[in-house]
Amino acid sequence: MKYSLGIDAGGTYTDAVLLRDSDEVIISSNKALTTYPDPLGGIRNAIDGIDEQYLKDIKVVSVSTTLSTNSILEGTGFPVGLILVGSYELNQDLPTEHYVQVEGGHNYNGIPTASLDEDAVREFAERVKGRVAAFAVSSYFSIRNPEHELRVKEIIKESTGLPIVCAHELSQELGAFERAVTAFLNAQLIPVTEKFMTSVESEIRSRGMDAKIFMLKCDGSVIGIRSALEKPIESIFSGPAGSLVGASFLTGNDTCAVIDVGGTSTDISVIINGVPEMSESGAVVGGWKTMVKAIKMETSAMGGDSDVWVKENSVNMGPRRVIPLCRAADLYPGFLDQLRANPMPSRGLLGINFQPTKFYIRTGYDPIGISPEEMDVFRSVSDEPTSMRELRSRMNKYPSSKYLDLLLQKRLIQTIGFTPTDALHVLGNYAEHNVEASEIGAKYLGSLCKRDAFEFASFVKQEFAKNMASDLMSFFLEGIPKAEIRKIFDIESPTKFKVDIPVVLIGGPVIAYLDDLQSILDAEIIVPEYSNVGNATGALAAKGIRRVDFLVRPVSMAAPDWEFYVFSEKGRVSFYEYEEALEYASETGRESIIQYMMDAGMDPEHVSVDIEKQEIIPDGWAHPLETRIRVMGVSTSLVEERC
Repeated sequence: MKYSLGIDAGGTYTDAVLLRDSDEVIISSNKALTTYPDPLGGIRNAIDGIDEQYLKDIKVVSVSTTLSTNSILEGTGFPVGLILVGSYELNQDLPTEHYVQVEGGHNYNGIPTASLDEDAVREFAERVKGRVAAFAVSSYFSIRNPEHELRVKEIIKESTGLPIVCAHELSQELGAFERAVTAFLNAQLIPVTEKFMTSVESEIRSRGMDAKIFMLKCDGSVIGIRSALEKPIESIFSGPAGSLVGASFLTGNDTCAVIDVGGTSTDISVIINGVPEMSESGAVVGGWKTMVKAIKMETSAMGGDSDVWVKENSVNMGPRRVIPLCRAADLYPGFLDQLRANPMPSRGLLGINFQPTKFYIRTGYDPIGISPEEMDVFRSVSDEPTSMRELRSRMNKYPSSKYLDLLLQKRLIQTIGFTPTDALHVLGNYAEHNVEASEIGAKYLGSLCKRDAFEFASFVKQEFAKNMASDLMSFFLEGIPKAEIRKIFDIESPTKFKVDIPVVLIGGPVIAYLDDLQSILDAEIIVPEYSNVGNATGALAAKGIRRVDFLVRPVSMAAPDWEFYVFSEKGRVSFYEYEEALEYASETGRESIIQYMMDAGMDPEHVSVDIEKQEIIPDGWAHPLETRIRVMGVSTSLVEERC
């Protein structure tokens, strides 16, 4: 008997799912708290919950992780030297202090506009090689001709021996600056990802698993572990992608919409005929616009651990993530008594940082480079939950919300507070942690808006369900402000939004929201078994997907039928016959897809290839002014390939 193991190292929990290949049945699953900053400990703990008797028969391991996303968001990637080739204007700050702009680059037809300044590249490499772990290069119009990027790559390897990423290898889209950012972030993540995947591989081997190891990408596809090390940037947002693919697998629906409720956010996405719907623009992470193609996703800062607070009789949700009261009572002995004794503040003091349910705790990070005012507040917060009353006693005054906000933004302290997860504990929909702590919190906050504990928890749950529904409709109703859509769900009306495809709920206790959603949406809403480990299941159910894009254009507008350029990641090639150019694109695309699947450890015999062609033909022209060709290959899923 053969088995496959899916692992998702998420923000709060790390999940492990064991699948029997012969009939695609989940045999076992386990959840463990994610360890931070190194997720390997959480992965070990998650695997420990899988019966050891199966491990020797596991032949596929597929991993999804937030490591890349978190590294970018937290600025913990390795230092990178960035080389910009071409004399284009930089209107934005670059993500590194180690950069140089040198002569070179091409025009829109791939013809050099200047010779590459190789001496400047060498001088820069020698100057910064002791301060960086990798390099990245982006040349002007390298998508039309990558020769200058490839030459820079040769020079850097000769001069430093360090890895270097070429922008044209990651994207064929216009935008030299965005390609530079994408290449930089990818280079930054290579050492991080190599350490992580090497550790994962060592852990897998140490347990006697002779398995192929894959990594989930942000487009919902998988890639072999070695190939993943070349383009780690493609693993950002792999968690939502895993939930999307996992939802499709768990319900047997090749087409469906997914509402993925996590601790921090709720993500909406759609899969059509087994292939995730893709965003037309590149993914934005940490404020940086990239050229990485990810699944199309509607995200809101509303999750099971979102902060619920009251001011002026109004109940607010988010945007911050906090430790739920019910979980804090499990984590910290004595917290329940501390919560019981916490006094109700005067209404004039109430705000997002000052609530009868709010406590603060240090995260363990060193307070480097903070102001004296911030340090004063930081020193007053302890390693155990600290109330606002205790802060006032230690500081002889209430701390400023400004400095609390700064410490929270710098992740030096964390908040404990009431959450939608607590509301579910009060209502009896979920009882994983301490129910009494949640009930006390609901009583406190309810009294501030003239509700008892049960009424308050019910209101929070209903608001959460309405937000889920409005996020879903906002995904489908592009161009309509989300706030306007949200208002509709507060109107009592016999009408409902109708959704013609199944809607699948993924994440923790999402079944608690099933009835609420069915009352406000006209849709088939499904909560599959194992919905709480949908991400890890998606890592196993994912397919190999590879897209190769080509652009065919006449060499000269004066003689549009005489010669044609074909631009692609392979570089620029010219043909005298238009049909030859099309044939080259089709065949080269197929070859690239098959090689990609083989490198990823997949059987090329189980790959289907489709070709899409879009043409712009001016009146009176024999051949198109522009032809865009996309060759897409899709393999069977990791599990189907083994059955």
